[in-house]
Amino acid sequence: MMLALLAFVVAPSMQSCKSSKNAVKESGEVAIATYCSGPEYFSDDEYFRANNSGESTSQSMAKKKAMSNARLDLAAAIETRVKAVIDNYFSSYTSGPEIDDKERYEGLSREVINQELNGIRTKCEQFTKLENGNYKCYVAIELAGDEILNGMKNRISDDEKLKIDFQYEKFKEEFQKEMEQFKDR
Repeated sequence: MMLALLAFVVAPSMQSCKSSKNAVKESGEVAIATYCSGPEYFSDDEYFRANNSGESTSQSMAKKKAMSNARLDLAAAIETRVKAVIDNYFSSYTSGPEIDDKERYEGLSREVINQELNGIRTKCEQFTKLENGNYKCYVAIELAGDEILNGMKNRISDDEKLKIDFQYEKFKEEFQKEMEQFKDR
């Protein structure tokens, strides 16, 4: 009797496991692990972050590709945020015909971003070897928002015309507002 009861309880659970395995197989989806990815690698109110990967027959070339891809992503993210800061700064804190100045700010911001990218830090680095013998490198990099802000301040201070009208505290306030938006993600 006990054996019949056990068979009655175990049989449906075995059927349940079998059907769930088939469901995964039938959907055609397979979960994969992505290294150097996830919430701890997202930009926040202090750091700009980016992650990417690269593949090559050479381990060092895989890393170079991953770093290059991540740098491009990081530069694009920073440029987008800095452009928003400049737009907000000019609409809120300046008056008169300042189109030329705004374009100069944007030009300086690109120079600063390119210069500051040399100061990035690697937050994560993982290598895998693929079945075909290639190496794959996953990286996550970061750059402090303060480094970009200070770089902008220094570059604008070096430009006599822009320095006259530049209000650092107001620019910093707009920059910090933009960085705060990362918290809300």
